Amino acid sequence: MSTSTPKTAGMQLRAGVGEMNREAPLPLRVGLGRWILIVAIGEVVGFAFPVSVGVWMASSPAGTAVIVTAGFVEGAVLGGAQYLAMRRDLPGLRPEVWVPLTGGAAAVAYVCGMLPSSLEPMWTTWPVPLQLAALAVLIVAILGSVGGAQWVELRHHLRGAAWWIVGTAIAWLGGLGIFFAIAPPLWHEGQSVATAIAIGLFAAIGMAIAMAAVTGITFGLLLRRNSVGASGAPAVETT
Repeated sequence: MSTSTPKTAGMQLRAGVGEMNREAPLPLRVGLGRWILIVAIGEVVGFAFPVSVGVWMASSPAGTAVIVTAGFVEGAVLGGAQYLAMRRDLPGLRPEVWVPLTGGAAAVAYVCGMLPSSLEPMWTTWPVPLQLAALAVLIVAILGSVGGAQWVELRHHLRGAAWWIVGTAIAWLGGLGIFFAIAPPLWHEGQSVATAIAIGLFAAIGMAIAMAAVTGITFGLLLRRNSVGASGAPAVETT
């Protein structure tokens, strides 16, 4: 019959814990570089739909509805790319929920983005403080729409998932800032459709890389916070 001293038992316990930690998923196993590549490509491919529709149908009466639909496609493609990057670390993530949530949020963001021009005759008559307040609400809605919608699913898999909303908002703030710094100065009357689309896609590359980098860092930080330790699986939000 074998016996063990408290010291031996302690060594065995530490060895067992070390083995558990080696077998546990490491934070951001996909790697930040691979995350940026997958997500950025997804965003550029997805953005090709609304930028093409926007150039082709800018003056069409049906343009707004078609652009919003194309925005849904953009979001769905982005959501699919993010799922591919996340699934190794979050095997329980449901693509049938994540992808349409992302697409719907992108459509909402497009609606919010087009409201100022669509309702210009109305809101320009408001007092300036009211105009600024309405603009602030729209900006918050645009920046927070994707992250807020994705939180609905992500909260079931990561503790502190609300930080994803913040990180995603910062990501889109930087990404859209890059896009508008590049594309509008290069767009002008008389350009061919192909040139206008090419400019939009060129600007989208910078936008997509910036957005992917920030969301990748955010996801990595969330995984680190939720990393599996000796005490077992991390808690998740279920309410």
